[in-house]
Amino acid sequence: MNENTSDTWSLSSWKNFTALQQPNWPDETAVDIALAELKQLPPLVFAGEIRALKALLGKAVTGEAFLLQGGDCSENFAKVSAPKIREALKVLLQMAITLTYAGGVPVIKVGRIAGQFAKPRSADTETVGDLVLPSYRGDMVNDAAPTGAARTPDPQRMVKGYHMAAATLNLLRAFTRGGFAALHRVQAWNQEFVSQSPMGMTYERMAKQIDEAIRFMETIGISMDTPQINQAQFFTSHEALLLGYEEALTRVDSTTGDWYDCSAHLLWIGERTRQVDGAHVEFLRGVLNPLGVKVGPGHDIDDLRRLIDVLNPANEPGRLTLITRLGVSQIDDVLPPLIRAMKQDGRAIVWSCDPMHANTITTGGGHKTRKFNDILTELRSFFEIHWAEGTIPGGVHFELTGDNVTECTGGARDIGDDDLIINYETSCDPRLNAEQSLELAFQLAEMIRT
Repeated sequence: MNENTSDTWSLSSWKNFTALQQPNWPDETAVDIALAELKQLPPLVFAGEIRALKALLGKAVTGEAFLLQGGDCSENFAKVSAPKIREALKVLLQMAITLTYAGGVPVIKVGRIAGQFAKPRSADTETVGDLVLPSYRGDMVNDAAPTGAARTPDPQRMVKGYHMAAATLNLLRAFTRGGFAALHRVQAWNQEFVSQSPMGMTYERMAKQIDEAIRFMETIGISMDTPQINQAQFFTSHEALLLGYEEALTRVDSTTGDWYDCSAHLLWIGERTRQVDGAHVEFLRGVLNPLGVKVGPGHDIDDLRRLIDVLNPANEPGRLTLITRLGVSQIDDVLPPLIRAMKQDGRAIVWSCDPMHANTITTGGGHKTRKFNDILTELRSFFEIHWAEGTIPGGVHFELTGDNVTECTGGARDIGDDDLIINYETSCDPRLNAEQSLELAFQLAEMIRT
């Protein structure tokens, strides 16, 4: 049975704790109706898949694999379409093959996709012009349009979010198992705007080398008709924010009797909801999914120790990923003492770097953005600090898109502040475009190979 549960945990025991970042639903009866509908729907992912991911993450603890986690800041219902899903998958596949081939390590591919429809906010309301409106909390709660009707939380949006996630997963499974992700197609993954850039040309050379290696193996009689060549393992993740939704999609595995949250393979807890005595921690300690915990520069090490004791009492490799989001100006001071404390305790942790969230700035024109060089510098510091401390830099966590957006400055095309207006599409935080993502992948490969 589940070693993380105790006699005090139940599927709804989180309701006895303070639950932050929950919507102010205007009609609790409507919430109950929506959640009852969700409880009757099939799981989005399966216990066997979740266990497979945890086993792979166990290898990332020891450096035998590397975690690549990325995707949209906040998914949008209007953008759940085949082309958008394909392009998001394509850029992650490109990054993964770059890290695997040039970096020489198996890559665990986890998307921020098929469920990242809710977002935490710093306040329950915001002022738009003369209106004081409920904050936009993601498409699973309300609409971003600045009107009272659009911003009113609607629990049926959770049901719609489930169906959007199901449609996304259906297409992802088709792509990753139906030939799209086959290694024979590495050259075909090069988007037009990437293929015309320095990064695209570098990728193209690598793709040709992979193609030559495959042809050589075929020539000497090695069968290419294997899942390792023709398919890709791809997992989903999101922030476990709406606890009613997560509870409704949590099921008992018929083969083991354990509880799994079947809304995604990996779930993470954000900076705003990781209180040791909070409802989110209470809920997630009782499910067997791999868990991520975001850690900002203001963390308390002893508090994190207590949190890890609750979430991973058996110190199971692959159960817990610490996703540090410290910022380029603070990582050198903040990360070493955290690593030393966890190392002293003998914690089995996947160390992952989120170089996005603590490096967000606002331009004079009012656009939120992130500088490519800040992102890259924090990544380099992350690796160098781990090497110096004798620990394993096990993964990265990016907000990115396969679209040709102009939201983060810098990179090979040297996007400037004045260029942001060209194609600034995000409804939340600025994302790397495909070219910037691929450039980071090549830089990361060099670090991994070192």
